[in-house]
Amino acid sequence: MHRRTLLAAALAGAVVTPALASGTARAAGPGPSVTRTGATTLDNQAIFFVSYDGLVNNNAFQKNGLLTYKGYQYAAWYTADRNAVVGRRALGSTTWSTVKAGHTLRYNDSHNVISMGVSKADGRLHLNMDSHSDGFTYVKSAAGLMDDPGGLSWTAGRFGAPRSTLDGLALTSQFTYPQFISTPEGKLQLSYRVAVSGNGRNALAEYDGTRWTNLGEWSSSTGTYSSEHGSSTARNMYLHGIDYDRNGRLHSFFTWREQNGAVMCNGGGITNHDTGYVYSDDRGRTWRNNAGTVVGVTGGSDKVSVNDAGLVVDPLNADHSLMNQESQFTDSAGRPHAIISYVPGRFGQCTTDYVSDRTRNGRAFHVRRNASGTWQKTEIPVPLNSSQRTKLILDKYDNAYAVFPFGRIVGASAASGYTDWKLLFDGSGLNAFGEVVIDEARVAQDGVLSFMYQEKSTGTTPSALRVTDFRLPA
Repeated sequence: MHRRTLLAAALAGAVVTPALASGTARAAGPGPSVTRTGATTLDNQAIFFVSYDGLVNNNAFQKNGLLTYKGYQYAAWYTADRNAVVGRRALGSTTWSTVKAGHTLRYNDSHNVISMGVSKADGRLHLNMDSHSDGFTYVKSAAGLMDDPGGLSWTAGRFGAPRSTLDGLALTSQFTYPQFISTPEGKLQLSYRVAVSGNGRNALAEYDGTRWTNLGEWSSSTGTYSSEHGSSTARNMYLHGIDYDRNGRLHSFFTWREQNGAVMCNGGGITNHDTGYVYSDDRGRTWRNNAGTVVGVTGGSDKVSVNDAGLVVDPLNADHSLMNQESQFTDSAGRPHAIISYVPGRFGQCTTDYVSDRTRNGRAFHVRRNASGTWQKTEIPVPLNSSQRTKLILDKYDNAYAVFPFGRIVGASAASGYTDWKLLFDGSGLNAFGEVVIDEARVAQDGVLSFMYQEKSTGTTPSALRVTDFRLPA
């Protein structure tokens, strides 16, 4: 592959003005709004410890820690006694029924989240949990449990025994970041990382309703990245997400994290750099850059590499504490949107402590591809006041909502070209610790923004884990 080429910085890195966005505004519908309709308690005494600045029950990269399917909402978490549990409720109900998944959390590591997925081919619920560069625990339900929630009891007997493989399929001894995604045909895919931070690769496995198949790795950790400060020859591609749009295209935004700190201006920063984008039109077998050029084949020798051309949609060096694994979503036309965050250059060109610098000066940005294929970027004019991640969703009118740390919600209208970002909810009454887990499926199913959060605590004192709901424009 050729050396990478950046899209013009003036286009990809510029803050969008209304004039730039005017050509992409759709017919005016209701603007963004949220009306809080209630909250429910999952656990008054959920496990609480802070690790890597986060919580194991509320890490933003925990795809499908909360999900809705066929009129029921499901949540997974660890209790104060470290038991993994799964709960469900009928939408509209405030009562959750819970079952133990047969596993206890091994370490106080916030990476060891529980992720859920639904295989539509056979109506099973799947859980992958408790992994950070080591083995994982996998549990799946009986067939049909998700298809008949009203008729089938919610009991531990509906779930199989915990396993260290996917029904006998061993993936890797260094496994992290499970994310389940459903294909348009009803198969279930599992995205995961092989190896370790700074030297890892992304991979996919697939369940067809009968058995799991390992599709293989699709990103590379090799190649040379050079900055004005130094070079690095190993890295990890951190995904902002991996999602199918309504047309069946698979999208993924990402950042690179270099292994060698020599690429930074200061050792107190973080080696994340550049926002990239790839997509697949063949269910994750082949990956293309924004121009449509093949840049990687899953399970093949040619994988997506830092040196491939056309990957970067927003260039940024490693001196601004760019966050990894932030958030993405697709709109009604299948166009990709992402939230990224970092310390803008107006606050200095060298972060020296990524947590304190992001908390003091970090800002979130909305990056999107418009109808003409151009990448546009808008700064959200609300300070992060946190080192942590923001989540993104779009409503049926394509209005955008960013859920900041502490449960604060900001929104922008599609009609404005996403230039009118404003605070919609300030997090009052939540007492949320930081990052939240979004129910991505529920937004489309009944127009409700639902997210799981945990209340602040100190040390290892357990605290309440809750789900709160906001009605979006009808």
